[in-house]
Amino acid sequence: MTTLGTDETDLEELARRASAGDRVALEDLLAAIQPRVRRICGRMLLYPEDAEEAAQDALLLVATKIDGFAGRSKFTTWLHAVASNSARSTYRTLKRRAAERLTDDMPNTHPDPRTTSVIAGSRLDLLEALEIIGSTHPQLVEPLVLRDVQELEYSEIAELLGIPLGTVKSRIHAARNAVRPLLAITD
Repeated sequence: MTTLGTDETDLEELARRASAGDRVALEDLLAAIQPRVRRICGRMLLYPEDAEEAAQDALLLVATKIDGFAGRSKFTTWLHAVASNSARSTYRTLKRRAAERLTDDMPNTHPDPRTTSVIAGSRLDLLEALEIIGSTHPQLVEPLVLRDVQELEYSEIAELLGIPLGTVKSRIHAARNAVRPLLAITD
């Protein structure tokens, strides 16, 4: 491993070198981003095991898709999107497993915490609401996740998604309005 630190400038440089095919830079990059990816996934998934599964999937995606990172946005912005999408994908998988388990002819004893994680906690209620609005308005989901869950700046979201700042704000506003009744949130 090189002696580069893990500040954003160093991450950008590592990502640039890794996307150009530098294997050592890729290894250093993966080591440097692992804690950040775990935090991102942990914000969205209640159980540490689920967050770890999502984080490993995200790191694998970074490793296999880094050559497609063109540097049009900051690497950390791209990374947030990859990790958020991985957490949402893990959630969908857990939800599907839970539904399959309920339809099996197995006796219904005590629920498995890994399958109940899809119905516990406000973060998971939000994921369920995002699944609902995503089925009819998929363009609203990613901006909302990037802003309200991953806490990216509006300008970073616009850059990452390649859409105007006003469109980002409009989509986030529409997404919040769509999610609010599903979460029974009042002003």
